[in-house]
Amino acid sequence: MGSIKIYNKKLKGEVNIPPSKSMAHRAVICAALAKGKSIIKNIDLSDDIIATINAMRELGATINIFDKHLEIIGVSDDLRKSKRLIDCNESGSTLRFLIPIAALYDGENRFIGKGNIGKRPLQIYYDIFEKQGIEYSYKESELDLNVKGTLSPGTFYVRGDVSSQFITGLMLSLPLLNGDSKIIIEGKLESKGYLDLTLSAMKDFGVHIENKDYREFIIKGNQSYEKREYKVCGDYSQGAFFLCADAISNEVKCNDLEEDSLQGDKEVVSILERMGVDFKRDKDSLIGSASELVGTTIDASGCPDIIPILSVVACLAKGRTEIINCKRLRIKECDRLHAINEELTKLGGIIEEKEDSLIIEGISNFKGGVTVWSHKDHRIAMMLAIASTCCKEPIILKDFECVSKSYPNFFEDFKMLGGNFDEWNVWE
Repeated sequence: MGSIKIYNKKLKGEVNIPPSKSMAHRAVICAALAKGKSIIKNIDLSDDIIATINAMRELGATINIFDKHLEIIGVSDDLRKSKRLIDCNESGSTLRFLIPIAALYDGENRFIGKGNIGKRPLQIYYDIFEKQGIEYSYKESELDLNVKGTLSPGTFYVRGDVSSQFITGLMLSLPLLNGDSKIIIEGKLESKGYLDLTLSAMKDFGVHIENKDYREFIIKGNQSYEKREYKVCGDYSQGAFFLCADAISNEVKCNDLEEDSLQGDKEVVSILERMGVDFKRDKDSLIGSASELVGTTIDASGCPDIIPILSVVACLAKGRTEIINCKRLRIKECDRLHAINEELTKLGGIIEEKEDSLIIEGISNFKGGVTVWSHKDHRIAMMLAIASTCCKEPIILKDFECVSKSYPNFFEDFKMLGGNFDEWNVWE
């Protein structure tokens, strides 16, 4: 495992925020399902995006990787194997998007992965398989799912409070079937912003879905994706780390964050404004500052990925912050609620962890001088790196390399902004 000693030094400068991982997944899939050659610009080859690229290759797409762009030729029957192995690595998006997409084609699909991905619920798909007579088998303790059979058009009932990834997977695949379909949302819909991203990407590639107030989606069959050139926008979920750094006395200008972005994680800006951060925008650039931070209530249901770094800000805000509707954070790359509590408490944070929420009492600064652990979760690693800038003493961060899952150049950018650290490896 790798460890890194991070010294308590403030960050200053400007950073180009990486392209949106959420939009990159969708763009790669739409282009791979289109006929002809598409160009996807501004792409970052994180572990998750590589997993989706390889999955679409397994389904018969030709994907050539160049510096900062992809050339994608849509799926070909000649290149598609009858038995396909789809390695999702640790990407929940790859897994849940690809299960229905792979079921568009005859043959057998085996989905594998590593880490915590085997704990992510898939019951919504299992219910669909049962209803449509699709054969499947799986292991309880790890991701090893075998699916044989093809998806049929129809009416699909999907819970809205488990993960929007199921809905996105069905949205991406159902328009290609030989018949009309309907998705009906049961219960409260969480992470609506991710569905907006899906609908936007599909529209850009020529496929249309009728959205009836997010309760029902009407999907015409026999549609086809159209080849195109597409640029992936900057990622608010990654930008959140440096926007939150601004809130805690760093000075980082974040570039490539579109003001009219549909990303749900853009909510980080309004949350930080409620906590006392003043942002200045210049086109697609943002920089923030705060004279005093105050606690607030944060609803995690629509933006779970930014909760770790917002917890750092909450620890350093005056008064109490309550983060609610957090249950889904327990089935991410790790149990993020527990990881946030455990690691920020080591730094001196005062946190009460409940089943579905965190209650955080503000402190003046973090103490540091301790060893913390990423839990092999990219967002926990980046959370702790930003927290180090407000520690009295250096910290040692174990398993820092996991940032490659979403932001491979995070520590290069951290160093470029003035972050100071030593790196070494410990072999076990």
